[in-house]
Amino acid sequence: MPSFVLQLLITLGLATGQTAPTTPHDNVFTADFDASPQRYVALEPEGFQPSAPVSILIALHGHGSDRWQFIRDPRDECKAARDCSVKHRMVFVSPDYRAKTSWMGPAAEADMVQILRDLRKKYSVQKIILSGGSMGGTGALTFAALHPELIDGVISLNGTANLVDYDQFQEAIATSFGGTKSVKPEEYRKRSAELNASQLTMPIACTTGGLDKLVPPESVVRLVAQLQKQNRPTHLIHRPQGGHDTTYADATEAFEWVVSRLAIRKPPSVK
Repeated sequence: MPSFVLQLLITLGLATGQTAPTTPHDNVFTADFDASPQRYVALEPEGFQPSAPVSILIALHGHGSDRWQFIRDPRDECKAARDCSVKHRMVFVSPDYRAKTSWMGPAAEADMVQILRDLRKKYSVQKIILSGGSMGGTGALTFAALHPELIDGVISLNGTANLVDYDQFQEAIATSFGGTKSVKPEEYRKRSAELNASQLTMPIACTTGGLDKLVPPESVVRLVAQLQKQNRPTHLIHRPQGGHDTTYADATEAFEWVVSRLAIRKPPSVK
């Protein structure tokens, strides 16, 4: 078999016994928060039986992007998330969550709660894993701390765990949170996973880069250390010379670590 064909098959998951996901469904719903139209994309495993128990992998996009980032972007973090969903036959969901500058403010949080409720109505849900990169990695930690009862596992790629200390994208965050740190201090505290670590009891994997200036790693490193002292299931992949990105290998390790802790069962397929 020509090497380029083999590489294509591996990319699609067809050379390793996996199956490719189906066509993405772009879903629109009316937000309970403000009656605005909001969207999320869902990819079901090929041959999926709607009545079968299934786990869901949610991926939150970064600042400046939207729901299509994790569906289409070839970058390592996005590809690793898609490949994980294919390998384990999970429904893959990528929401706008108030794109493009969400930062998991009140509106985005409400949308996520609504999406999760709707997914549980639509599917026989086994486990829900929440992941994301950069702003999405921050949002995954924030939402899990706010609603630990709704999330079974978390993967945060190059996010921050402390929005009180964080000093980038302040105009966008203030718009999302309804005010600046001086105006809405409690909003920043409640959305900082490091300051609400007691809520995080589920398996959590994080990646950080020591040279990341856009979203510095210190708060996530501190959060993981704090959780490990409490014997919480956590896994940190820290690259001292890494920047604001995660390699395919590291992202895959993070996804697989969480999946292994949750004993994900693959749903049967219809031939």
